[in-house]
Amino acid sequence: MTNRNDLVFLAGRTAFERIQDAGLQPEDVAVVAGASGAAKWLIISELDKAIFSQWLKDRKTPLPLFGTSIGSWKLAAAAQDDPSSAFETLAQSYIHQHYEGKVTPKQVTAEGWRILDSYLPQEKVKEILSHPVMRFNLCAVRCKGLTATRKIFLQLLALGISSLANRISPRLLSLLFERTLFHDSRDPSSLFDKSEFPLQRVPLDEKNFRRALMASGSIPLAMEGVTGIPGAHEGVYRDGGILDYHPSSFYPGEGTGIVLYPHFYSRLIPGWFDKSLPWRSPRPEHLKNMLLLAPSQEFISRLPYGSIPDRKDFVRFHGRDEERIAFWNEARREGERLADDFMESVLSGSIRTKVMPLEEQWPQ
Repeated sequence: MTNRNDLVFLAGRTAFERIQDAGLQPEDVAVVAGASGAAKWLIISELDKAIFSQWLKDRKTPLPLFGTSIGSWKLAAAAQDDPSSAFETLAQSYIHQHYEGKVTPKQVTAEGWRILDSYLPQEKVKEILSHPVMRFNLCAVRCKGLTATRKIFLQLLALGISSLANRISPRLLSLLFERTLFHDSRDPSSLFDKSEFPLQRVPLDEKNFRRALMASGSIPLAMEGVTGIPGAHEGVYRDGGILDYHPSSFYPGEGTGIVLYPHFYSRLIPGWFDKSLPWRSPRPEHLKNMLLLAPSQEFISRLPYGSIPDRKDFVRFHGRDEERIAFWNEARREGERLADDFMESVLSGSIRTKVMPLEEQWPQ
């Protein structure tokens, strides 16, 4: 039995009217988006699994997927032939990270490759690139100047400069980072035809896929940058969330298809440096076709510790991995209610009465 307060459905103006009138069908979706957020993704991992392994399994027309950081990693699971198994492997590999002594970028990067190898060995890349429906795309950033340094002290200085530049104007970040779209080569992507940042486009293939994916999730300071990505400009590549933390400024096309956005928050933070700037939010034109799915505050309050999993839990449970793992696994199990709520809502049509205007929850 689901609780209608577990999952909230927040829709932009156009999407709201469409869903109220006709509900939501798999063919209504124009793109599925995935956000940065590291361990936060675990709370919606069961929701993602249900969407791709059940609700979208019979879709026939191509469906673009676009993500950054963990959002791209989860969508690389979604685009495999057996998404349910891939999601489970990704989640469990992520949950069972383990570090001893002083944690270094080298250690975290090694754990990142362990996780990637577990759910995305090289043979799975071909499945994604030849998937009959899913069209996988991701963003990373190419670092410029001081932002490309490997030295932690200089990285801190570069990030401080970046934060100051962002406060003045997000566009100044183009002096420090180059947005790079790694895209499915079968469908030349229009996702960033109206990019506000200079854009490098790189077709994905079997040679560059895994390195591009690792780059998209390479968190500054915490991990090493990625170099030597075949087909991309020479340089150091890091987390795509730097410019697209909760990506929203992409355009899936001129149609009225819905941007389906399973998310762990009920709002979107545009860039990594906007996390401490509550007044920064996406532009209204980027939200009109969006359907944001998020756990309700009531749902979150019932979780252990009253919070969703977070990368900070590595510090919170330092030296107590068993407690962290138990918490994260319990949160995932609770997340099954989000999946149940979504499936019941779309199959019964009750989403028509549950959907709420995004603008009322998050005024522009």
